[in-house]
Amino acid sequence: MDVLWPGFLALLGFIPLAVGLYIWMLRRRRRYAVRYSSLSLLRAAVPRRSSLRRHLPFALFAVALTSLVMALSRPVAIASVPYGQATIVLAIDVSRSMCATDIEPNRLQAAQKAALSFIERQQRGMQIGIVAFAGFAEVVQPPTDDRDALRAAVEGLLVGYRTAIGSGILKSIDAIAEVDPNVAPSLSERDLARGAPRPTPVPRGAYAPAIIVLLTDGASNAGPLPLDAAQQAVERGLRVYTIGFGTERGATSFPYCGPQLAGREPMPSGGPFFGGGMGGMGGGGRFRRGIDEETLKKVAELTDAQYYSAESAGELQQVFESLPMHLITKHETTEVSVVFAGLGALLAALAVTLSLAWQPLPQ
Repeated sequence: MDVLWPGFLALLGFIPLAVGLYIWMLRRRRRYAVRYSSLSLLRAAVPRRSSLRRHLPFALFAVALTSLVMALSRPVAIASVPYGQATIVLAIDVSRSMCATDIEPNRLQAAQKAALSFIERQQRGMQIGIVAFAGFAEVVQPPTDDRDALRAAVEGLLVGYRTAIGSGILKSIDAIAEVDPNVAPSLSERDLARGAPRPTPVPRGAYAPAIIVLLTDGASNAGPLPLDAAQQAVERGLRVYTIGFGTERGATSFPYCGPQLAGREPMPSGGPFFGGGMGGMGGGGRFRRGIDEETLKKVAELTDAQYYSAESAGELQQVFESLPMHLITKHETTEVSVVFAGLGALLAALAVTLSLAWQPLPQ
């Protein structure tokens, strides 16, 4: 269960104050007790009341206040229901380092083969989209269940310079937003700088019937920060599963392995610096085999997904086979404020009734 207006939960701090005030009043009343020469006469004159009758009305009233405060915070219940149409977006790194031959025949062709196998295994009705990213990202195939169109999109991937992981995530969000009106499109850095309103975040535990699977062999060195892009996925209830692809030894050369992707990506300067990014030239730099695993793990953790590592074509196939497709369900949120409001009103009425019955007002 989550709450839509969590700020009202601060009012719960008044409940312990009310309990403290109640205890203080009870102790204060004892200080003004009248002295009698005979306690037996006092006990005979005053009827004995049980502790239960004395304190139960206040206890019920305190619980009633708690329930009413919970109602003000607008609690929602989240339920997973079967959904006939789900969406998967495969965001594939096509930076120049994907031409490395440490994985035969090269990283890109191994990734294409694994993606094609994954697509063929999906049941009919499952919509799959393809996003390619290097220094920028593009939707090369909007989500569809047309296997021929998906096969052509994967086989026709081009390579480019640099690696924009954040752009790949944002473009994947946009691809899902095109087929699901409940998912808001992403906001660019320019939109955020202008103060564009962000969408209302979905309640925790509620997810759209879609996932993003991002495969990369490097570290982000262009576009928005991956964690900033991942936060936008969180706000829309999208999980981002990340895959780090490459061998421990890395690669020593990056031969061309296909046509050049021409677009808005920044060209390298100052030498042969290609898409693998910081450490992408064969596992040097700050990252193991050129992959920024720490960031990929944080992206997956932030979106309640999982990070996978693959060092061979076979391992990559296993990763695609182990993706938790059963988690792609539709989550419905139902506000249950009325339940807490009704319970609070009922307990408050019961507390007043018992208080008047057990401690009637003087006539």
